[in-house]
Amino acid sequence: MKTTSAFPRRCVLAGGISLLASPAIVGRAAAATRGVTDTEIVIGTMTDLSGVTAVQGVNNANAMRMAFDAVNAGGGIHGRRIKWVVEDMEYIVPKAVQAMNKLLNRDNIFFALGNGGTPHNDAVMPAMFEKNVPNVFPLTCARSMYEPFNRLKFGQFSSYYDQMRAGVKYFVEHGGKKTVGSMYQDTDFGRDVHAGVVAQLQAMGLKLAAETAHRPTDTDFNAAIARQRDAGCDLICMGTIVKDTTIILQTARKVGWSVDFCGQFASYSTAVAEAPGEPAEGFYSMAPALYRYPDDPQPAVRAFAAAYRKRFGFDVNYLGEAGYTCATFTVAVLQKAGRTLTMDSFIGAMESMKDWHDIFDGPALSLSPTNHHASNHSFLSVVKSKRWTPVVDQPLGF
Repeated sequence: MKTTSAFPRRCVLAGGISLLASPAIVGRAAAATRGVTDTEIVIGTMTDLSGVTAVQGVNNANAMRMAFDAVNAGGGIHGRRIKWVVEDMEYIVPKAVQAMNKLLNRDNIFFALGNGGTPHNDAVMPAMFEKNVPNVFPLTCARSMYEPFNRLKFGQFSSYYDQMRAGVKYFVEHGGKKTVGSMYQDTDFGRDVHAGVVAQLQAMGLKLAAETAHRPTDTDFNAAIARQRDAGCDLICMGTIVKDTTIILQTARKVGWSVDFCGQFASYSTAVAEAPGEPAEGFYSMAPALYRYPDDPQPAVRAFAAAYRKRFGFDVNYLGEAGYTCATFTVAVLQKAGRTLTMDSFIGAMESMKDWHDIFDGPALSLSPTNHHASNHSFLSVVKSKRWTPVVDQPLGF
């Protein structure tokens, strides 16, 4: 499995807090819990570090690394260091399966955190659950990350489906849109986005005017744009990520079509907003929270952004902030689970988290024994002068 030099397969940092339980008790607990020893907790991540969504996976993993480094430098969690194993799956499903097989069978992970990609997570969850390994806060907003309910599934974000329903409702009611089209990747991810668009239009007594589906690697969208334009669309909803979003926007601008486009979490990226030639000027996107730029007035955000840039040489994006939230939330859970760490104590701690807040002023995250979906908030932003700007400060519903 390919792993870049910037992301070694194993991240082991020392901790030194005194034990809070007797060695005999701890030894028995550790022996019964995979990925947990007297001195470490093994966490695994498979994500895209070199493929078509690497701008997301790298940022996300960098921020998670910062969180774990800080915890371990401070003594670990109840005397245990975090041993973090990261695998590059290049946004390719077979490589994701290969990566997860390694994490499960060679690295013996306790749980997986921040796994990237909708079809990739869908492909590996059965093997994970067979070994009683939780999938915690994957880097995707697909509903399958928390539905149907499973004791081992925990979703962090509002779903693509909910984001697009809220977005369509806003544009129809407040933007006067009547002829809506859908352009999406022909994948689990894209179809989930598309389903939200169709469902909301049906709920409002409208019909989808046009739809086009494409492969994640496609680069020619002339025919797709022509089809949407011929249908007279005044809003295009996009189940796209970074590269295809940018190319679609460039294609529309080249033919002189100034229709409104609206994406979701996967296209809410500074790479889209700052694309050369500014094709994204006026591009809308839904997201589970609002991106806080490095010049944000909040001291904690500024300090984090400065530390990130100093360490990695470039500014953190929204996916990086999401990764930091994911990792720091999980650290809080592990602290709450206590020294005698078992799968039951870990899941119990997850399910007891209520109204937890990150440093970015994001929505409160809450879980319970009957709810493994931490937040359903959806925010709308637009690109202005290469920066994401909130359209409204409050989350949208449908």
